[in-house]
Amino acid sequence: MSGSSGVSGGSRLVGVGVGPGDPELVTVKGVNALRAADVVVVPVMDTGERGRAEATVLHYVPEERVVRVVFALNERTDRARREAAWDAAGERVAELLRERGTVAFATIGDPNVYSTFTYLAQTVAESVPGVAVETVPGITAMQDLAARSGAVLTEGTEPLTLVPVTAGAAVLKDALAGPGTVVAYKFGRLAHEVAAALRETGRTEEAVWGSALGLPEESIRGAAELGDGPLPYLSTLIAPARREGGRGGKL
Repeated sequence: MSGSSGVSGGSRLVGVGVGPGDPELVTVKGVNALRAADVVVVPVMDTGERGRAEATVLHYVPEERVVRVVFALNERTDRARREAAWDAAGERVAELLRERGTVAFATIGDPNVYSTFTYLAQTVAESVPGVAVETVPGITAMQDLAARSGAVLTEGTEPLTLVPVTAGAAVLKDALAGPGTVVAYKFGRLAHEVAAALRETGRTEEAVWGSALGLPEESIRGAAELGDGPLPYLSTLIAPARREGGRGGKL
């Protein structure tokens, strides 16, 4: 994929990160890219409800310029169904590129961090030769949760590990046993296992989780309050590094 932003002529597919949900957290560059596009595509689940990306985009772009494209966004077990949805979505976007010229694809968070845009761009590039693919970065959920909760992501030489819990709670536990700050994405359905991993590695006390950041139903709590029931799928967890020695201790 091309990372440039000055491509002119021909068709252009621009992945625009629109942040974790709060419309005020879309960058100026992101808003300009959305408004400059001939059409803005938003991903929706096959159940049809309005997603977070669409709700954010509609703060800046008229509804008549927004096209909803179905993705099997949460499909983890049926690979054939998932890939068929990607192919269909890619063909729809390819059609729009041929008809309109510039298509922006709005994705929550950042288009280069666990985003559906990656798969879409690969599919479209195969069917639209010469298409210019660009991305506009967006604010991530971990950045927003850090700001809203006061959790510091990194200091000094501390590493930062980002784990999608869809990979399994064991992967998260291994990360928590290591150094630095650990961020967990998409852990809502495995909240019980996440709570257990935090306890077993001694990381519960400073950890914080949040969901629906910047939205009316926002929830931000200490990890000690993680219960046995499931949380929203897009919940985010921050387990800060173990810090000793006061200010600048990790320098």
